[in-house]
Amino acid sequence: MVYMGRPLKLLMSSLTIAVVAAALVACSGNSRVRKPAELVPVTNQFDLQPVWSTSIGSSETFNFHPVVAGDAVYVASHRGNLAKINLASGSKAWEISVPERLAIGPGSDGRITAAVSIKGNVYAYDDTGKPLWNVNVGSEVLSEPVVAGGIVVIRALDNRFIGLDAQTGVRKWIYQRQQSALSLRVGYGMLPINNEVIVTGFAGGRFGMIAIANGGLIWETPVSFPKGFSEIERLNDVTAKPSMDGDLICAVSYQGRIGCGQARTGNLLWFKDYSSYTGTAQGPNLVFSANERSYVTAFATKDGSQAWENTQLMFRDVGEPLAIGKVLLMGDAQGYVHAFSQANGELIARMRHDSSPISAAPIAVGGLILIQSQGGKIAAYSPK
Repeated sequence: MVYMGRPLKLLMSSLTIAVVAAALVACSGNSRVRKPAELVPVTNQFDLQPVWSTSIGSSETFNFHPVVAGDAVYVASHRGNLAKINLASGSKAWEISVPERLAIGPGSDGRITAAVSIKGNVYAYDDTGKPLWNVNVGSEVLSEPVVAGGIVVIRALDNRFIGLDAQTGVRKWIYQRQQSALSLRVGYGMLPINNEVIVTGFAGGRFGMIAIANGGLIWETPVSFPKGFSEIERLNDVTAKPSMDGDLICAVSYQGRIGCGQARTGNLLWFKDYSSYTGTAQGPNLVFSANERSYVTAFATKDGSQAWENTQLMFRDVGEPLAIGKVLLMGDAQGYVHAFSQANGELIARMRHDSSPISAAPIAVGGLILIQSQGGKIAAYSPK
């Protein structure tokens, strides 16, 4: 059963977990107000200089991720705008209108770009924006498609993974997961690796690796286990995209644990009690995550010992993190981008992208930082 009680109907916004947390508080009868922390003054130790910006249209309450392939970034909006943007200049190579509304961003390998409507219709386009094919997968889709290895991987809300031929749309394989007694109605991130496999989370505190070529499950590992008495207390899903650095892979579950292990086998080296819906980001020796209170924490990837915690952004509903160089970046619900020192968690810079929430992780590519807000602004910045 997918949890859709009255307080959680707004979970159509993929990973607007401020809503999730508020709903769970409401369900528990606790009326405590989540008041965002005031911003503390920050003396910027570096700047993100604007290089270009454009707009694709609002994602409304949904969490749209841009995707980079080759020398272009592909972006979409809730109304169905789909565009290819030149990575260096920000000019649009093409922009088209998908026939239906979207709840998620596109997938692309630079040759085929796929967008999935709120009704489960998959639309594929070539690299000039020309329509190639469309098929219906028979279920709502809230997770971005992955286009890799000649396959378009679709993750449906009914726990099916579907592999479609990227050129024709013909179904190549299907992998069916068992339905959970209760799960969050959100998008589950998929991390593609070398055009061969994807790593993704599952309901019930588990994550695993799936072969792109045939949909076979390579390994599956529990990060955490449901606990508590009510079904809501036992919600325990790995919804956010796992992160990977070298041969270490890390994942975190909602109302569960954070842990890191071997990418080849999935065997966890350690795990700690923790809860996050925005996922993890990794540096060479640390893994970073933010909990529902927007406390940002760093753990040592070798043993899980806590390196630091920063509580200055409490209840600002920070988004997915990006670890780049010596800095950790994440946006918040008011359109600010915050930079932390990876070494000690100190806030070392802040800039305003726009006034709408930044829930998707920034992307580092070609010396640029790409940021897309829910308001539809996408911009490239150069760290100085």
